Amino acid sequence: MTTPAQQILHDVFGYATFRGEQQAIVEQIAGGGDALVLMPTGGGKSLCYQIPALLRPGVAIVVSPLIALMQDQVDALRQLGVRAAYLNSSLSADAAREVQGQLRRGELDLLYVAPERLLNGNFLALLEQMQLENGLALFAIDEAHCVSQWGHDFRPEYRELTILQQRFPAVPRVALTATADAPTRREIVERLSLEQARQFVSSFDRPNIRYRVTLKSNALNQLQDFLDKEHPNDAGIVYCLSRKRVDETAAKLVALGWDALPYHAGLDAATRAHHQSRFLREEGVIMVATVAFGMGIDKPNVRFVAHLDLPKSMEGYYQETGRAGRDGLAADAWMAYGLGDVVSMRQMLLSGDSPEARKRVELQKLDALLGFCESTACRHQTLLRYFGEQHAGDCGECDNCLTPVQTWVATRAAQMALSCVYRTGQRFGVGHLIDVLLGKQTARVEKFSHQQLSTYGIGVEHTLQQWSSVFRQLIAGGFLEADIEAYGGLRLTEIARPVLKGEQQVLLRRDAEPAKRKSTRTIRDDKSREPFAGASEDRLWLALKAKRMELAREQGVPPYVIFHDSTLLEMRDQRPGSLTEMGRISGVGQGKLVRYGDDFLKVIEDEANR
Repeated sequence: MTTPAQQILHDVFGYATFRGEQQAIVEQIAGGGDALVLMPTGGGKSLCYQIPALLRPGVAIVVSPLIALMQDQVDALRQLGVRAAYLNSSLSADAAREVQGQLRRGELDLLYVAPERLLNGNFLALLEQMQLENGLALFAIDEAHCVSQWGHDFRPEYRELTILQQRFPAVPRVALTATADAPTRREIVERLSLEQARQFVSSFDRPNIRYRVTLKSNALNQLQDFLDKEHPNDAGIVYCLSRKRVDETAAKLVALGWDALPYHAGLDAATRAHHQSRFLREEGVIMVATVAFGMGIDKPNVRFVAHLDLPKSMEGYYQETGRAGRDGLAADAWMAYGLGDVVSMRQMLLSGDSPEARKRVELQKLDALLGFCESTACRHQTLLRYFGEQHAGDCGECDNCLTPVQTWVATRAAQMALSCVYRTGQRFGVGHLIDVLLGKQTARVEKFSHQQLSTYGIGVEHTLQQWSSVFRQLIAGGFLEADIEAYGGLRLTEIARPVLKGEQQVLLRRDAEPAKRKSTRTIRDDKSREPFAGASEDRLWLALKAKRMELAREQGVPPYVIFHDSTLLEMRDQRPGSLTEMGRISGVGQGKLVRYGDDFLKVIEDEANR
């Protein structure tokens, strides 16, 4: 027997079955219970509160931190025939009054609001009035990790949302996030008074994302090679650490013929909004950005996320790479990583103004990310282990699984490197230390008489690149650290002592020489993973996309709000010949079938008759 929730899933959203724990979550909230939902990006979190909102009487209030996310969600819901609106600073006074009028008249199923708006005394009073007159279906707190003071998306207003439990104790609450380790989960529960909430923790695994970490040589050239060979026409995000690097990278990509846009906090609000709108509403745009861009971006067909600089933590990396492949189709997470990243990120964290306790936490998080970069194990396994989850077997998809990394017993090399740091006074950077080990007669080596040291010239059996790899991995492993007062010079840590004494063996990954690295194209030649195989030459696929873009432009919405790529691919493969057959395509609910069914059937018919 079909339940009301399943009926809404099919008729409104166009899906035949729930995924994972969606059904259990929907039943918990629809039944009036509280819930904490941890589900990866693209796992279908929104349905977990949108369906209960349609099942329960009254309006559902959704707390969201970003304007772009609200607009996307509301556009998508209106396409489905759901009565949705948002209240935020982007609305004019007249438009805001109209939305509040709809709220008072009971004409909304879902209302998206910013936390600042929700906490306004007048708005809370209005909600109390709504509860008495039309009812409040539920409160959904999206991006709930924003409550954590240790998180990179901390929003102080989120901590005040406990007022919902105090003033509306009978209204069910659901907190949702895609990024939360165990301490953050505990903080969410405590700060939002969700001690009695049922917790739903889905797998953090994103099997459709292929993780790759490549040794950085010339990051921009490597990025260009990656884009040329694997994503010549795709939308994607390139993350950089600084605003200057964002501007330079975007400008160089544009000069090379890519449709690339910069995004960072140094740009004025109008420029940021324009660039974000273009990224969402056009095909094949690349956004080059700092972490100021991304949270709440709902674009499902982001085919790659590239990092030209190291993120600050595993949570940050997971969240940023999670913006790729939200539609469940194949996507890439690609990162160029090198010695400079290790040193500069540690320096940045240590030299910041944060309290010592926070610095310790940030360094621990960075160390976990460095461990991920240097790992020789399956990337999916390493990532999931950080979040307290086990992964059954190797993924067979990441770089380490596809081209297993060799390791070597580097104990003697590590001892040479550590001894060189010690004998030069623990105040010099990697470049100088390698010069000493290779016996180079540089002006600086001679100035400090380092050619007289016992470590001078003892490392000639290894190349400059090999020594750079050794130092990078020793820093990442915590044997060496940058001394801020010595302008980034390296010094020994306590765990280096057993290595120097010969009491501990050191195993390091053997980096491939840059000149001998295989083209990334060899990985992508596995066409069994590629859902768009031949799509660029497929006339029906191109025609379906063109119709989608035409309709999207007419309505002023992003193309994916009409249909996701996955839905168009199913149309291409199934070639429905009637509205009944079209209604069986995943993602085509009754509302969209009525609005767009004939348009897309005509495209399919026209292509069949060519």
